[in-house]
Amino acid sequence: MIWGTVAHPQTRSPCIKFAKFVFAALAAPWLNKSAFLHVLGNQNKGNAVARCNRNHEVFFSVGRRQFLGYTGAGMLAAVLPACGNDDIHPTPYEQTIALGQQMIQQAVSDPSKPVAAISVAMVKGNTVVWQQAFGLASVPGQIKATPQTRFNIGSVSKLFPALAATILVDRGLITLDTPIVKYLPNFTMLSPEYAQITTRHLLSHASGLPGTNGRNLFTFEPVAGYAADTQAELANSHLKHLPGELAVYCNDGFTMVEQIVLAVTGQSFADFVQSAILVPLKMTHSSYLTSVPSSGSFSLPYVNGTQHQEFVNAYATGGLSSTPTDMMNLAQMIYGGGVFQGQRIVSAAGIAQMGTDQTKSLTINPSPEWRWGLGWDTVVQPALNAAGVPGWEKDGGTAFYSTEFFVVPNSQFALLVTGNTGYDARAIAETLVLSALKEDGTISSLPAKLGTTAPPVASGPGIASGAGIYGNSDSPYQVLANADGSLQINQWDADTRGWAQIGGYRYRSDGWWWSDTDTASYRFAVVSGNDSEGNAFNFRYLMKRVVPGAGYAYLTLPVGQQLAALAALDSAWQQRVGTQWTLTNDSPSAVPIAVLGNPPAFFATLAELPGYVLYGNEDLRYQLFVPVSDTLGGMSIKVPGNFGRDLYEIRFASTSAATLTIGSSIYARI
Repeated sequence: MIWGTVAHPQTRSPCIKFAKFVFAALAAPWLNKSAFLHVLGNQNKGNAVARCNRNHEVFFSVGRRQFLGYTGAGMLAAVLPACGNDDIHPTPYEQTIALGQQMIQQAVSDPSKPVAAISVAMVKGNTVVWQQAFGLASVPGQIKATPQTRFNIGSVSKLFPALAATILVDRGLITLDTPIVKYLPNFTMLSPEYAQITTRHLLSHASGLPGTNGRNLFTFEPVAGYAADTQAELANSHLKHLPGELAVYCNDGFTMVEQIVLAVTGQSFADFVQSAILVPLKMTHSSYLTSVPSSGSFSLPYVNGTQHQEFVNAYATGGLSSTPTDMMNLAQMIYGGGVFQGQRIVSAAGIAQMGTDQTKSLTINPSPEWRWGLGWDTVVQPALNAAGVPGWEKDGGTAFYSTEFFVVPNSQFALLVTGNTGYDARAIAETLVLSALKEDGTISSLPAKLGTTAPPVASGPGIASGAGIYGNSDSPYQVLANADGSLQINQWDADTRGWAQIGGYRYRSDGWWWSDTDTASYRFAVVSGNDSEGNAFNFRYLMKRVVPGAGYAYLTLPVGQQLAALAALDSAWQQRVGTQWTLTNDSPSAVPIAVLGNPPAFFATLAELPGYVLYGNEDLRYQLFVPVSDTLGGMSIKVPGNFGRDLYEIRFASTSAATLTIGSSIYARI
């Protein structure tokens, strides 16, 4: 069994063969590479989206497509201790701490979805006012977690390449807006526009890189060379959009910062961060696991009766192992304008750049509430914004852990919560941060929670143009326009190789399409104009709106792009339909191989959308590819946010080749 749960991969919004949709706040019927990778990104934002794809939560069980099983959910509650190992200073936040203890203890003790361990810390000014760990760091050893127990914090790690880059700017070694080919002359891609990519693009998800190199991302032993492997993979890839055209969550951009740091300093990224950031910040319980650690306390996944240590080999994008208390030192430096305990770590201008909205110049941005910073998921945190308070947020996850980090710079306040997947980290973090701000008088009252009940039916616009197939990086959507003016929304299902109904929706007085049973609502958005190359575009997106976290703010994002039918597939591609393929070059210690096994990928087609091929498995998810030639299947969509996050190309050496490549992964025909 695994102690902690991972979300249904079809819920993903926030990767590739490791990726696509895992939102650690949801439980899932299975764990896949897609899930593993996706949680490196905005999994908790996606949690809300995920919830809307499946209006129920299913926990690990053994069966078809379900390989991680509880032998009895009640057993977890029996072995989890009460909250312990706390070190609470005198504080004005007694109510918030009591609320947090109650919420977290409930999460680790809930027999329906138990979590092995959760750790939290909160800082005000220069004082850590709360640090506490709950549950077990080692399930078989019955070892309690303490505030010194380290967790893999996933994409919260992205703040460190952003800091590294700003330090390099301070030292005059790079600028954010210089094309990275100046620092990486051997970097190349098949799209000539790769030469326009800047470090700012890399750190704000606007580079156009395909998404995530899933090969050997999560393993049970350290695997070196991930960043170099990613750069080599990109040499055989096209961009998925022009640099700066849109922002879609992209792990590979941060991995390329590793290569820049190495090129301009001569130090590996892990060594540079250690010497330039972790040591001066006195983060003595934080590091990248480049080798098997010989000391320290770690939260350890317990999988199918065996305890492991998780290694995240994509250091810059998600590889830091840390504690909430260590991360409070980082928070003090951030709201201290780059200074920690009298020592300047980075310039105030660098911190300001990280906290600046990077989305204002995007050409395609149908979800303007997504306010990417440099490294930050948002520099206008929606729930805090609803309370009138500026705040910055970064979330993250790995195959086994889920983390939320909030910094409220004007209030000199921060909180980080981390733990085994299976709990809603964002809901806990939003609730506690707002509670603390109310308790210390920053805000007079909490913002109103948003309702999820459908408003009255209203007379709607014509919807015939919205009908059709919408592609994304997960699995296609189908929109049907009914004669009575309602919509039916379906999603392609791998089990049946057909369409599964999500629900029927009617136009409502707020301008969105609702059902009476789904808390999500939908509408269409059309974005048109000319790109930076002067080419006209006109994209129709299916938009989804949800209320994530603690329920104080809406989140909207495009979940698919409408696609037009193409000419019929030629014989080379027709002959591939129905064939199956197996991954051949992951490490045996890779988590998805060691835990999931190696499920075959397959080719299929959609009768409703001629001219495309559908390829994937539980790991890759199911993407629609455009045949570019008999040996190349290209990307078909440009979807911002998360639902276009990890796109691939399929390459064959010849029309009769018995192997294919996706990124740096090689698949052989079965």
